[in-house]
Amino acid sequence: MPRVTIHRKAHFNAAHRLYKKEWSDEKNLEIFGKCSNPNYHGHNYELVVSVTGEVDKETGFVMDLAILRKLIRSEIEDAFDHKNLNLEVDEFKDTNPTAENISIVIYNKLRKKIIENLDLSIKLYETPRNFVTYSGE
Repeated sequence: MPRVTIHRKAHFNAAHRLYKKEWSDEKNLEIFGKCSNPNYHGHNYELVVSVTGEVDKETGFVMDLAILRKLIRSEIEDAFDHKNLNLEVDEFKDTNPTAENISIVIYNKLRKKIIENLDLSIKLYETPRNFVTYSGE
């Protein structure tokens, strides 16, 4: 049976600060640059969620995109949009909210809700030129 990948785009706006509590302000600035600003900074994140699997013979779907849209809304957009990731999102209380770590959190949240026989991949744009991908490996 053919395997097809479907994609759903989404976005959220969020603030964060890249830093390690145990480092000095000087070391955080050296490693993370202006992203370590103690007053935080924000991004307009663009997200692409990709799901790959066999096409269902009855529906013609890999996965119902309406269901995927609702999952992204409830699990990601509602949880992250217009939030300070460091202060308001539990997953980042002790995890530096880098684009890499944000993509892992997004993947893990969605992976729990999407059936196991479907492959999942996340592409997260922090800026139009800076983005990461994660597929659970």
